[in-house]
Amino acid sequence: MHIVITGANRGIGLALTQYYLAQGHKVTAVCRQNSSALEATQAHIISNIDMSNEATLTDLTHQLQDQSIDILINNAGILHSETLHEFNSNTIEQQFQVNALAPINVTRMLLPQLHSGSKVAVITSRMGSIADNGSGGYYGYRMSKAALNAGAKSLAIDLAPQGISVAILHPGFVQTDMVGHAGDISAETAAQRLAARIENLKPENTGTFWHSNGEVLPW
Repeated sequence: MHIVITGANRGIGLALTQYYLAQGHKVTAVCRQNSSALEATQAHIISNIDMSNEATLTDLTHQLQDQSIDILINNAGILHSETLHEFNSNTIEQQFQVNALAPINVTRMLLPQLHSGSKVAVITSRMGSIADNGSGGYYGYRMSKAALNAGAKSLAIDLAPQGISVAILHPGFVQTDMVGHAGDISAETAAQRLAARIENLKPENTGTFWHSNGEVLPW
């Protein structure tokens, strides 16, 4: 299989890259900035791809135009922490561009490379769940992930006639740079769980919002 993973230079994206390579699959690792850890893998690396810049996304599609994609994992994301009293419209807009719009754009632009039986995984967060929000704050991250969830659900419906399934996945609280390594599971554990959810994805459950442990999450 050919798996394409965005945000693959570190954290969950890197762990997913390493996991799928260990399974014997071909992996294209997409990132804005390469890393020594990613370089040490056997992945095909496409760097200098800025998720907030459609011109670089066009470059990505050109580099993949002759390749079929079996699994597309939209993992790239950013996190800022705005409060009501420390509000920043610029960082909120940044998060919308990278977290919400880019995964839809990447999927749309790579659609010619997908086929019946292909799977699209969108790495979101339970912080995008409105029902689950009991602590407030994180305006840009929560709003962008809620928007991503809505967009991914539409993707699932729109791509179903083509036999393409979509999983909306919360990885868990993962020990990555994004959260200062404060999580409760490793990136490697998260990758294994996410891969299991993708493995179990099928037309009958497309568009489901899952925790990586298999729990269905509320919207």
